Amino acid sequence: MPRLAAAQERLAGVVQDSVTHAPLAFASVFLANTTLGATTTEDGKFEFPRVPAGTYDVVASYVGYRLAKQTITVGATAPPLVLRLSPSANRLGEVVVRAHRTRTDDYQRFVQLFLGNTTFSKQCHIRNRSDVQAYFDAYNRELTATVDNFLQVDNQALGYRIKYFGFNFKCDFRQQTLSFYGQPVFEEMTPRDDRQQRQWEANRVAAYHGSLTHFLKSVYDNRLSAEGFLAQKVRIVRNPRYALADSLMQALRASHTSYSAAYQDSMDRWRQVPPAFALLYTAERPADSLRRVSADGAHTLLRFTDELQVCYFGEAPDPRYGQPMAALGPPGAPAPAKRQVSRLRLLAPEAEIQPNGYLVNPLAVFVSEYWGFEKIGEFLPLNYVPPASPSPTP
Repeated sequence: MPRLAAAQERLAGVVQDSVTHAPLAFASVFLANTTLGATTTEDGKFEFPRVPAGTYDVVASYVGYRLAKQTITVGATAPPLVLRLSPSANRLGEVVVRAHRTRTDDYQRFVQLFLGNTTFSKQCHIRNRSDVQAYFDAYNRELTATVDNFLQVDNQALGYRIKYFGFNFKCDFRQQTLSFYGQPVFEEMTPRDDRQQRQWEANRVAAYHGSLTHFLKSVYDNRLSAEGFLAQKVRIVRNPRYALADSLMQALRASHTSYSAAYQDSMDRWRQVPPAFALLYTAERPADSLRRVSADGAHTLLRFTDELQVCYFGEAPDPRYGQPMAALGPPGAPAPAKRQVSRLRLLAPEAEIQPNGYLVNPLAVFVSEYWGFEKIGEFLPLNYVPPASPSPTP
């Protein structure tokens, strides 16, 4: 079983109506992205006896009310919370008119993009399909999806039931960006037998090892090499030939009214010119070159310029990952087949890392390559701690 973090504190509070301040009995309260949940008593009170140190979003949910959220940091002292919920516009019994009816193709496209294509993701299932409103805007080439209450995903690979409150999904095909947010809570599923429980535990370990969270915790603990990671600098350099190629393609489009073989050949040739090159610096980047620790030692911040290529040597890639792994050195240089190579870019000057390896602001980074391939199938709660294991070696 996972080990619990050593430092834990009690967290308590009350849930009230925002207008009358009357207590709301039997409201659901949970710490987003964890397995920690509670139900309020008749006088609206709740308690979490043991919460690992860290920063959390405490979320309260009640039928007929909007979600209430408060960000707290659990440390030496945990202040009492007061969560006040506002009545929602749509009361029970009202008829809700939706602007767009979800088409089957739009829903299936959303499922593929959201759940992902990993072996674990293929064992994830959305249980409340009828609650999902998915819509593809052909003019803006945007696919969006929302759910009025929560989106429920059962992960049969890891043994978690995830309820995503306030779920909102967007995929911009023009910009080639995908984002979703919400307030998820994890529930442990009941295994059929001991064998399935052991398989879930093994799969959770596999999902954690080599993940972004594992990498960030290794940076925080100054254990990159010991945990099986290699970090290298990547510089993105614009291709001077791309501007010429783009101009020539526009000229070809303007001068041709029919798609002849010669025209199509020219377009295909210029279309293959990349807009930029990625230059890999093969020297290893130690953890201290990727982080800044505050003077009082209370904060560790991820910081680096350009981009990072991150290789994990502890596991082979998922069989469903169809892309070749990036090289770790000059062309033709040998590299272990048992590796997972990802790319990391900072979207802010710095991003604070919590002791468990999670970011205070998850939107401060952008991942691609192997980490971009991993999706909901590998999604673990904040309070998951893997069992101790021998350190992998290249």
